[in-house]
Amino acid sequence: MLQEHAKIAQFISIANEVNGRKKLQKMVYIAKKMNFPFAEKYELHMYGPYSEELTLRVEELCEMGFLAEQCTDKGSYVRYSYHVTEEGGRFLETAGEPPELLGACIERLNEKSSRFLELVSTLLYFDHLDREEQVAKVHIVKNKLNFSDEEMTNAFDFIAELQQSTVN
Repeated sequence: MLQEHAKIAQFISIANEVNGRKKLQKMVYIAKKMNFPFAEKYELHMYGPYSEELTLRVEELCEMGFLAEQCTDKGSYVRYSYHVTEEGGRFLETAGEPPELLGACIERLNEKSSRFLELVSTLLYFDHLDREEQVAKVHIVKNKLNFSDEEMTNAFDFIAELQQSTVN
């Protein structure tokens, strides 16, 4: 019953720590799009793909004491960071082995900024379209972020690299 919770705790454990709710949302979404087995359903939201299921699982993991949520006041916003607690480490013993290439994927994602992951995840949300249409959609739904042509190219290159490195 808690298998999907265990996958999220395992994801955060592999990352050591994830800084930001938005970043966690994007990291799990991108991993899912790279065919790693995450069950959360996503919809397009203000900051790109968003899963209410993931938010609820993270809240429940915190309430159960398996994840620790740290809030840091940054003045104009609060940043949340997550790591697995000692009790969460024992809970992870019930989880199966993570997919072989997941760790490398998580490491690559965790190195990136939330802004970049927002761009990548939004492009992936529209991956059923051709490249020009994807870019056009991003410019429509993310017009306030003013992504440059260079950022778009970097995002497409990153997606291609991830796809290459996550082929099982």
